[in-house]
Amino acid sequence: MRHAVAPAETVENNSFAVTDLLKICTHCERISKKDLGVRIPRPLGNGPSRFIPEKEILQVSKVDARTQSIFEDAFAALGRLDNISLVMGFHPQYLESFLRTQHYLLQMDGPLSLHYRHYIGIMAAARHQCSYLVNLHVNDFLQVGGDPKWLNGLDEAPQKLQQLGELNKILAHRPWLLTKEHIERLLKAEEHSWSLAELIHAVVLLTHYHSLASFTFGCGITPEIHCNGGHTFRPPSLSQYCMCDIANGNGHANHHDDLLGNQDMCGEVEVLMERMKQLQECRDDEEASQEEMATRFEREKTESMLVVTAEDEECVPSRDISRHFEDPSYGYKDFSRRGEHVPTFRVQDYSWEDHGFSLVNRLYPDVGQMLDEKFQMAYNLTYNTMATHKDVDTSMLRRAIWNYIHCMFGIRYDDYDYGEINQLLDRSFKIYIKTMVCSPEKTTKRMYESFWRQFQHSEKVHVNLLLMEARMQAELLYALRAITRYMT
Repeated sequence: MRHAVAPAETVENNSFAVTDLLKICTHCERISKKDLGVRIPRPLGNGPSRFIPEKEILQVSKVDARTQSIFEDAFAALGRLDNISLVMGFHPQYLESFLRTQHYLLQMDGPLSLHYRHYIGIMAAARHQCSYLVNLHVNDFLQVGGDPKWLNGLDEAPQKLQQLGELNKILAHRPWLLTKEHIERLLKAEEHSWSLAELIHAVVLLTHYHSLASFTFGCGITPEIHCNGGHTFRPPSLSQYCMCDIANGNGHANHHDDLLGNQDMCGEVEVLMERMKQLQECRDDEEASQEEMATRFEREKTESMLVVTAEDEECVPSRDISRHFEDPSYGYKDFSRRGEHVPTFRVQDYSWEDHGFSLVNRLYPDVGQMLDEKFQMAYNLTYNTMATHKDVDTSMLRRAIWNYIHCMFGIRYDDYDYGEINQLLDRSFKIYIKTMVCSPEKTTKRMYESFWRQFQHSEKVHVNLLLMEARMQAELLYALRAITRYMT
């Protein structure tokens, strides 16, 4: 059901507050200061993303009536339109599903109180040092009557929330280590016990915000001008440009985007399309044995551990962020190091469709359905295009991306030939995928630019939606399987 929509004029003025507020030339700024004695905030970035030119993002919303309508609904419901939604606006069908699910998780009737929900969002986003999401939910937490003392650190929050810390860190970094014993400790903690329904709500929120942190870093989302890290009061240093020019993407800042070369990537799209065609022909001609398929999965899983996730040194979380979670040194580690062996998670033994979906829907009605629609939307979304080519079946490529992520989490589909992954995903793309999914805080603009250079930004955002949803489903599968094992 659509929410009451604010008048279009009001919405437009507010929904693009990011850019409207920025369009203040230095002359106007000086007059304002002189006449009013007001310090005018100046943006630290150009538009909603550090990776995507602002003009491309805003152009989408202006020409697409459906996107504009979704933005209006979101604004009417929340009183704001965040930069994540603006970037997701490249794909309005998905955005609609995403916003509906998030709204239900945070604002509609459910097992957890509103302030608990936002605090869990803070805990989850903090695990990946995602200050953008942490700040967003700190504000929401206070608005719904949350106790400001809890924001001093996790040790100031109720014992019940503190106990969620272990589940938070394992799910975020090494979900394959989750056991029914972890679940039992939460459900049998005497006066601090979680109910099964509360725990399902918490698990969905944790996985939602871990994966949303991946999307935030993967798309280079910048803070809105009114948020921490979104503005400065220093005068601009580019004296030859007024703020109007820079805010509209006319400064030097976008020069690199224009020069981003295809010189050594010539024919990249055609090569990928040819490989897809050859793989389809091989599929039609012969089918590998189950033993060979299992071997190819193990080989790909091992190779995925050799993909290095970051170009830089270890990220050390600031005190502002690290106070919201425990054990800051705990992070992603590959699952078969030093002879350790984690059993493969076989999807035919426990799948989202046959097991996870019904468990969530039983304990938290309607959410299973919403999550399922969102997973399907990301997985099946296609415009049948690749860069400038039309009428292309991209299903093979989408499946390779989804299954590669699940493979990194030790999850295997018996009916999939993992040999296809190396044919379709090159090394720079794999580095980007692994970094964004496993250590998103280390994602850089260079990584974003280094894969699929001939593709459009909207296609890269689509990839990020796939990565986000595949990651969320992988985490959920481990958590729901542990809960199921506890229940049986």
